[in-house]
Amino acid sequence: MAETVANHVLSRLRDWGVEQVFAYPGDGINGLVAAFGESDNQPRFVQSRHEEMSAFEAVGYAKFSGQVGVCMATSGPGAIHLLNGLYDAKLDHVPVVAIVGQTARSAMGGSYQQEVDLQTLFKDVASEYLVEVNVSEQLPNALDRAIRTAQVRRAPTALIIPADLQEEEYSPPEHVFKQVPSSPPADLRSLAVPPEEEIARAAEVLNSGSKVAILVGQGARNAAEEVCQVAEVTGAGVAKALLGKDVLSDDLPYVTGSIGLLGTRASYELMRDCDTLLIVGSSFPYTQFLPDFGQARAVQIDLDPGLIGMRYPTEVNLLGDARGTLAALLPRLTRKDDRSWRETVEKNVARWWETVEHQAMLEAKPVNPMRIVWELSQRIPENAIVTSDSGSAANWYARDLRIRGDIRGSLSGNLATMGPGVPYAIGAKFAHPDRPVIALVGDGAMQMNGMAELLTISRYYQLWSDPRCVICVFHNNDLNQVTWELRAMGGEPKFEESQALPEVSYADFAAGIGLEAVTVDGPDQLGPAWERALNADRPAVLDVRCDPEVPPIPPHATWEQMKATAQSVLKGDPNAWHLMVQGAKTKAQELRRGR
Repeated sequence: MAETVANHVLSRLRDWGVEQVFAYPGDGINGLVAAFGESDNQPRFVQSRHEEMSAFEAVGYAKFSGQVGVCMATSGPGAIHLLNGLYDAKLDHVPVVAIVGQTARSAMGGSYQQEVDLQTLFKDVASEYLVEVNVSEQLPNALDRAIRTAQVRRAPTALIIPADLQEEEYSPPEHVFKQVPSSPPADLRSLAVPPEEEIARAAEVLNSGSKVAILVGQGARNAAEEVCQVAEVTGAGVAKALLGKDVLSDDLPYVTGSIGLLGTRASYELMRDCDTLLIVGSSFPYTQFLPDFGQARAVQIDLDPGLIGMRYPTEVNLLGDARGTLAALLPRLTRKDDRSWRETVEKNVARWWETVEHQAMLEAKPVNPMRIVWELSQRIPENAIVTSDSGSAANWYARDLRIRGDIRGSLSGNLATMGPGVPYAIGAKFAHPDRPVIALVGDGAMQMNGMAELLTISRYYQLWSDPRCVICVFHNNDLNQVTWELRAMGGEPKFEESQALPEVSYADFAAGIGLEAVTVDGPDQLGPAWERALNADRPAVLDVRCDPEVPPIPPHATWEQMKATAQSVLKGDPNAWHLMVQGAKTKAQELRRGR
């Protein structure tokens, strides 16, 4: 039987080592769906409950595997549904390829059913590479270029294949004018290093400082050892942007943890008091959490020239791979014999972790959400992967989860969209079927899409050599992050009609589809519940009823934020007294440890 265009697409994906495509079917990709059947489902067609989840699963797979994630959807409505997940990939610099169908070429321009101008639709999100394939000779070059561009640019790309073309016989490009050949798949990684003179300038800045701070992001992940060596030579403390939370272990005494609104007091103190700043692989956008302008001399290392020198007035900008650049920089650094700055950083870090424990142990009604993550940190396997959804769950992930060993973690960093926690976990399980995965998800995100994706977990978990996939739901019947933003930023009380969520048992839903289900409504149940979930022979849902009035107070809350929250109480917040008590208790622990 002759090879169709659809058969060739799947064959080329196999050549690239693609093992699964996260997708949802539709008649715009019927030719491709049929090709999956003809190829014995190689690569595997992983059916989500919604195309947006397919895109999120591809993002999660790419984040935790380091490989390109591939998602697929039909024309029109299916393609539109992919957009949010693809924007998540774009803003977090994640390599994802979207393959989408289109109406038959003979109907294009005729306002045919489900016809959408996909090139205009994807023009921004897939700006690095977007092509519609109209003759088979465009393949394999178009697909190869989409994958290569996604890899090298760390961005989403898109390939549009009309429905009728998918079923046509494949004809390869010929050695003639106006046809473009391609080359076999290859490993495109490289260790780009800046010029020697720029390395020398950066070394002079770092050697001149007496209070060095390092900020690492996800771009430093391949350079963890080199970051530690630089920190040791310079006596620096190391703060982590949220997407770089898993770059270094929190057991290192000089690692201050997350930075920013979701950050730690130790990171705030590190930036407040340093005189020199080294930024490695991070485009952390909130300059108010970095040193005051003029306070610190600064060096930045990044692969992307579009992101360098734009977050802080850096004196030296090194365009290159983090690992290769730091390796070239290290021989030029002079060890600092005065370790007083390092000792101060380490004391601040130790004091912060004491604060975290004391805050987590505060009584709440019924469960303190900080304690959920604190108890996990005491039991988490050192090869676990943790995903977090957006919302208040991200606060506790950022501040309370202690990274150690080979633990990996991520969330929607720059788009900060609701809903990726569970599909990220599914993508992570397909990337590493031998590792336990834990998702920390608010009940708002569970009601938005997480409950439906539990069906996807139930369907596929037997493919995973380690079936553990724990979905921990922060069950407080409140869209909690926005509630606190209303109070702290707008000075407005909680508006029940927009913020309150309908009651549902996530544990009962999980049990009904064959998953392990655990309900927690008291703090003493948390430890045993985590142990049960982490030792189950199948995926588990941990349904924890927690207190919505435990405030995600930044460790450096401003007077304006505190005043706005007080104003919201005076305006008649429905839970005024309880939230005031919980806020006072939480902040008191930080102040007490500070003294």
